[in-house]
Amino acid sequence: MNIQEILAKCDHTLLGQAATWEDIKIICDDAVKYQCASACIPASFVKQAKEYVGDKLAICTVIGFPNGYSTTATKCFEATDAVDNGADEVDMVINIGWVKEGKYDAVCQEIKAIKAACKGKLLKVIIETCLLTDEEKIEMCCVVTESGADYIKTSTGFSTSGATFHDVELFAKHVGPNVKIKAAGGISSLEDAQKFIDLGASRLGTSRIVKIVKNGVDLNDKSY
Repeated sequence: MNIQEILAKCDHTLLGQAATWEDIKIICDDAVKYQCASACIPASFVKQAKEYVGDKLAICTVIGFPNGYSTTATKCFEATDAVDNGADEVDMVINIGWVKEGKYDAVCQEIKAIKAACKGKLLKVIIETCLLTDEEKIEMCCVVTESGADYIKTSTGFSTSGATFHDVELFAKHVGPNVKIKAAGGISSLEDAQKFIDLGASRLGTSRIVKIVKNGVDLNDKSY
């Protein structure tokens, strides 16, 4: 796999609280230039960003972010609002407290409601693996599979840690064939990016891979 193939799996991401439109434009420009899967940005910039990039790039945003404890109605509104503003993909955060209480049916119903609110656009479900036990992660693989969501995603990047190889390997063993895997949070090297892909990730949530390439890496290098 060459570096361009890795970039094609990257959601080039900027979700910092102090992000400005000028920052978002750079993310979008770089994501277009390096042919990333999408630009993942705050919801308040979605409409402006989609008008800016048009059909050249998918725009992704986040809802219930980063803590996941908004009400289901609020998350559904956020999802519909994002899609109406031009979002092509939505990454949602589950209610982690419900998982801790074993309320897996409630989590599943919430995901189904948000999927419906996305009006056919891609839905990725962030389960914040650093806060869950392996048993809870396996249960969430089953929940996401049943829910009809498109992806299970490791992390927000705003909690105690991000993606791990162990978690992606665990996902690959337990999600259904209809569910893809997104690794996000702390992916800082091309070697790590390649390993996450080899373990089963179809998407990577990161800004660092593009930054590495901008520093002069050969896009045709196949050593990864």
